[in-house]
Amino acid sequence: MSNAYDPALRANLHRVAGAQGTKLNEGVYAWFSGPSFETPAEIRAITMLGANAVGMSTVPETILARHAGMRVAAVSVITNFAAGMQAEALSHDQTKRESALAADSFKNLIAGFIEALD
Repeated sequence: MSNAYDPALRANLHRVAGAQGTKLNEGVYAWFSGPSFETPAEIRAITMLGANAVGMSTVPETILARHAGMRVAAVSVITNFAAGMQAEALSHDQTKRESALAADSFKNLIAGFIEALD
């Protein structure tokens, strides 16, 4: 798992994103099982461990895919700042609202990525 995400697939994602004018960030993605928002204390702890983002599904899905011998690339739409990092209270409505704003860009990125695989 020290090299979970395929370098060639990642490079392809960045090429497609650049051509579309979509900015992709890379960082350390941490996982909590959920389904709940992390507490401010959990966010402080995971930040001390070097995480830049946290989610509930990408990590276990990646582990299973790698176990099955698959090459993996992952894109996560970050929909909110972590608990304690913004004035607005975290909510599922906020997550849905922010993900809807990113939907078209995300769809275009994935479609372009798949087309570039051919």
